[in-house]
Amino acid sequence: MATPVRPKRKKKSALSFVATCGTGLEQLVAGEIEEQGGRNCVANPGAVSWEGNLESGYRMCLWSRFASRVLLQIAGFDAPDADTLYRQAGKIDWDEHLSCNTPFAVFGTVTDSPISHSKYAALRIKDAIADQFRSRSGRRPSVDTTRPGMRISLHLQGSRATLAVDLSGDSLHRRGYRRAAVEAPLKETLAAAIVSLSGLRHSFPPDRVVLDPMCGGGTLLIEAAMILGDCAPGLERKSFGFQFWNRHDERLWEKLVSEAVRREEEGHQRPWPRIIGYDADPHAVTAARENIAAAGLDDKITVGQRQLAALDRPADKGLLVVNPPYGERLADREEIKYLYRFLDRQLGRKLAGWRIGFFSSNPDLAGCFSLNWSNSYKLYNGPIRCRLHCGKIAQAAEHAPRLPALPALHEPDPGGESADFAALLRANCRRLFPWAEREGISCFRLYDSEIAGYELALDLYERWILATGHAAAAGPDHRGADHRFNAALRAVRAVLAIPPGRIFLRKAGGGKKKGGAGLKPSPSRIFEVNEQRCRFLVNLTDDRGTGLPLAQRSLRLLIGRSAPGKTFLNLNGGTGTATVHAMVNGAPATTTVDLTAGQLHLARSNFFLNGFGGPQHRTIQEDPLKWLAGCRSRFGLILVNASCSPDGLDSAAASRFRRDHEQLLRAAMKVLTREGLLLLAVDDPRFTPAPSLAEDFLLGDITGQLVPPDFTGQSNRCLCWEFRHRPPEQEG
Repeated sequence: MATPVRPKRKKKSALSFVATCGTGLEQLVAGEIEEQGGRNCVANPGAVSWEGNLESGYRMCLWSRFASRVLLQIAGFDAPDADTLYRQAGKIDWDEHLSCNTPFAVFGTVTDSPISHSKYAALRIKDAIADQFRSRSGRRPSVDTTRPGMRISLHLQGSRATLAVDLSGDSLHRRGYRRAAVEAPLKETLAAAIVSLSGLRHSFPPDRVVLDPMCGGGTLLIEAAMILGDCAPGLERKSFGFQFWNRHDERLWEKLVSEAVRREEEGHQRPWPRIIGYDADPHAVTAARENIAAAGLDDKITVGQRQLAALDRPADKGLLVVNPPYGERLADREEIKYLYRFLDRQLGRKLAGWRIGFFSSNPDLAGCFSLNWSNSYKLYNGPIRCRLHCGKIAQAAEHAPRLPALPALHEPDPGGESADFAALLRANCRRLFPWAEREGISCFRLYDSEIAGYELALDLYERWILATGHAAAAGPDHRGADHRFNAALRAVRAVLAIPPGRIFLRKAGGGKKKGGAGLKPSPSRIFEVNEQRCRFLVNLTDDRGTGLPLAQRSLRLLIGRSAPGKTFLNLNGGTGTATVHAMVNGAPATTTVDLTAGQLHLARSNFFLNGFGGPQHRTIQEDPLKWLAGCRSRFGLILVNASCSPDGLDSAAASRFRRDHEQLLRAAMKVLTREGLLLLAVDDPRFTPAPSLAEDFLLGDITGQLVPPDFTGQSNRCLCWEFRHRPPEQEG
């Protein structure tokens, strides 16, 4: 008996899909489509099309880490005008896709089309759908453009129209775990791309670490954990667009969800690498912890509050991914570039051999890095063009000295011009250089008007010399004074072998020194110098001061020794050098108050240069006395800096401080804790504290304790007093 021949099942025709994505993510999305069973992928800017069955579309909604939307194309036709667009849309059987009870919305995009307005084109499609339902049943579905059940996508390319059902509903970057937001958050799809392109895979070794030292809301960490744990990004979403679609296959979807749950459970059971995040902002840390808990990953990710300065090496090998701030304003970018410089230095010292993914939206700031990138990807953070730089962190030269070598000394010509000056300069250097090397000091005074006729100060700022000519009295010898000044500069070059390009000239009290040993005043230039564990910016061409007053060095070091565990207030804080010493030595929070915006700009730059930032370290532009009137905080360490000018020559400011100092100091003592310490720094040799202050507070002159070797016997040294509260039994 012949075996009956079964009729062949008619093969279902392939469906056409489009996945939209951010520019630069197309190849990542195409790779996902192929993994989920898609065929014939074609990538275009911001979109990848493919053919496949419904399962491939569902899988992309559930598993895509990089796509924004998944669209199922339902029709394509020519539409040279709005009326044709309406008629062609009306020929589609919309009962196959949505019901009268499904709120819907139409969203359109237009490229080089005769119909130039996308909203008008979408309106004509909406009218066609509504009119078809009304003509058939007398009812029409409602329109909801904010939270539609079904999204219809229209794309007009020239006169060609394509209509699609949006299977995703809300954008796929909305994973469902973001409960708390921070400033300028990354989209989840972009964050996943950053960690993936940086080299993170499901097979990442468990003995390594994934680290984000500026984690913000934790998006990079969460997306990294989801890759490591084989977690489907769409598993925690509450709904998808296809669940409102009339042709939705619920059984297929439940099968895919069960598979995703099983894979996630298996992923959580395998050994994991440590995933660590830090941020200087406690509010960001709180937000990150909320988001991590919402993602169900709080047992896999550790987040804490920490300054970038505290970056360490948690494992021998690992991956650092970081999205540092970029600064929207020019002034912000000028400050933040010093944070990039700090990070560049710190990586070589702490994380040599690690892989890095560095995401930057400002190519100029990325240029602050000395790393050689192995790959660079052009990505977009919304409308902002960005770059992801990837590579391996090179080993820093640990054997190299942290401070530059001091200049080599040469014997002056005993019979030459200014021989006495040259001999004294050399003697000063021989006395000071051993002290400077022992104390880790690289910026100090070499000479200050110690020989009659040579009224100038010479300051060494590592590799540079600043020569300050003190104002000479008017008289017939002013030309001789200029001649001796130039002769002194020639002696400096001879004794220290300093080339002319490293000698900067300044006149005390303002006005650049003209000429001098063939040297010309230089344009404004800023250099980086060290002071023990701190790093500072100095401007050697600014007549208002370098930003690092050498006469206050001992005071800054005292503040550093006094700072551990204490909140610090710096009044008239200037460029924040004392604040940096407090930060580096363990002050948990600082406040720097100054009336000058430019000074505070440099203060924030100094903070970043040392790896500090965030709301714990505030800068406030206001008159200190006015600010104190409204202050409700308490501080364990306070500096009142009454240095009236870089050279101590502002007689009007000095006079005002002598008149008003008691009011300012009493206001400052009100915000000093009971066991706290207030330090007063004054550069006016005529100043003495009001006698009534000693009646109410414990007051001591500590100037003699703070005189460094390079300012011994000089009249322009910094005068210092310490103030403390009297014990309760001594209060009157």
